[in-house]
Amino acid sequence: MTQSMFADYEDIGTAAGVLWGFLNDNGATSLTALTKGTDLPKELALHAIGWLAREDKLVFEKTVRGRLIVLKGMQQLCEAA
Repeated sequence: MTQSMFADYEDIGTAAGVLWGFLNDNGATSLTALTKGTDLPKELALHAIGWLAREDKLVFEKTVRGRLIVLKGMQQLCEAA
């Protein structure tokens, strides 16, 4: 495998910013809706989720259908809605 097949650090950081903005605007979101809403490739979105999770910016809420990704601090807003 060559180096070009992997997202670089800058691409992942940029994607993390895109995901953060999407979650900030839309609230709790599934991975499928997140990748569709941002037009990011799934693999890059997963890297970005890892980045944001490592920075302690995300929580993952379990639902009957799966898990939702939520910005930390916004989960109370989702529960109130």
